[in-house]
Amino acid sequence: MKNSLFSTNALPKQRVVALAGNPNVGKSTLFNRLTGLRQHTGNWPGKTVAGARGFYHHRGQRFCLVDLPGTYSLSASSPEEEITREFICSGVANAVVIVADATCLERNLNLVLQILEHTSKAVLCLNLMDEAKRKKIAIDCARLELLLGIPVAVTDARSRRGIDGLIGKTAAVIKAQNAAFQVMYSPPLEEAIATLRPFCSRFAAVRLLEGDETLKSRIMQNAPSADALLRALTLAETRLQELGIGLEEARISLCEARIKAAEEIAVQAVRTENKDHNRRDRRIDALLTSQKTGIPLMMLFFAFIFWLTISGANYPSALLSSFFAWGGQKLEMLALSLRAPDWLRAPLLDGVYRTLAWVVSVMLPPMAIFFPLFTFIEDLGYLPRIAFNLDNYFRRAHAHGKQALTMCMGFGCNAAGVVGCRIIDSPRERLIAILTNNFVPCNGRFPALISISAMFIAGGALGFGASFLAALTVLCAVVLGVAATLLVSRWLSATVLKGLPSGFVLEMPPYRRPQ
Repeated sequence: MKNSLFSTNALPKQRVVALAGNPNVGKSTLFNRLTGLRQHTGNWPGKTVAGARGFYHHRGQRFCLVDLPGTYSLSASSPEEEITREFICSGVANAVVIVADATCLERNLNLVLQILEHTSKAVLCLNLMDEAKRKKIAIDCARLELLLGIPVAVTDARSRRGIDGLIGKTAAVIKAQNAAFQVMYSPPLEEAIATLRPFCSRFAAVRLLEGDETLKSRIMQNAPSADALLRALTLAETRLQELGIGLEEARISLCEARIKAAEEIAVQAVRTENKDHNRRDRRIDALLTSQKTGIPLMMLFFAFIFWLTISGANYPSALLSSFFAWGGQKLEMLALSLRAPDWLRAPLLDGVYRTLAWVVSVMLPPMAIFFPLFTFIEDLGYLPRIAFNLDNYFRRAHAHGKQALTMCMGFGCNAAGVVGCRIIDSPRERLIAILTNNFVPCNGRFPALISISAMFIAGGALGFGASFLAALTVLCAVVLGVAATLLVSRWLSATVLKGLPSGFVLEMPPYRRPQ
């Protein structure tokens, strides 16, 4: 039988290459470099929640590249992780490019070892090598290739370094027969795996012994000898229980064996000259994520952004207003010279033109400033810290902590915030996030808030004081919107959308230079 879990009716004519890896290791950036597409990238985990497909060519052959959602393990615990596992195990991919963060290779090796249990048609792509060099982390790629039994490519996707080498190694691995590294478990577990091997792959045998019920049902549906496999699984579990190894003990033992193997490989292949290379990030996080200083600094940060948006938009708004006023005068003169009737001139010039001129001159400058600033804090890595600071408040409101991320997206555009709610696994909490996203003012409402605050609240102040007072007013409106989001979320959780908040793991990405 095929060494895959799920049957595939038809394979595409072109070669299929899957991009897999932990969240926030640069898969989408690498996907964009290879395909020339514009998949959105961001410095926070969990951004990609559905597979994206693109194409690239190498030596006259067309390759289909699939960007899979980030996952820490093939023991799926969320819908996006299940998408990744389903695709890799389906056998559709002719090769799997496993993208790993070169700055923390040992943690990434857990997924690498799980994928190698399923297929040897894999290439390990060490991305973010520029950060690894800056942190004085050296990786012996030749040694790593020897240990894992698969090709290793070194890339820096943001600067496109190493892309050609990765393409060549991916094409070569499809044709080659590699003997990939296999984790050796304890003798009782290896005996249990051997009992299951005549009826399924080694990967499937390990997942069955881990007690993955979802995967078990899928394997049983597609296995040619489901009854024989079920009997073999029962026999293997009985033998393990006789040795005092229950389901939980087996799961822990399997996990510990992979972690130990990853540690041993990392010790042989990775050399860290600066053991305290994360000191700067830890010092910054001690302030930005502290219970005492996290929220106040976050509010000051947003107040600065709003002030910069307001004060920076004044001059271009005045220029655009003057330009459109000049254009309006010229159009008026043209209409008079052509003797245009009032029923035509008034709607076009006094209605359409002046309305368009006001909207562009008032709304465009703040948008042109706010969106780059929001992208700046996302690339910098501060956006997940905001979610971390607000997680406790959303948990008390019985909402999901990731709602803080979608709420922040709503500051740029509520439509984008609603679409971003797909990163929330729970349907109940996802619906709460969608219904409450409109409480935070989006960028389209900022010009109105800015205009109102500047005219009615800061109208009596001058210079810096006026812009600061206007920014403070906008910040108060934002805080009020966040409070309304939390209150309505709590009310929905207690009435029509009852339920308890689900936990989630949010990995703090490193602070990076914004692109």
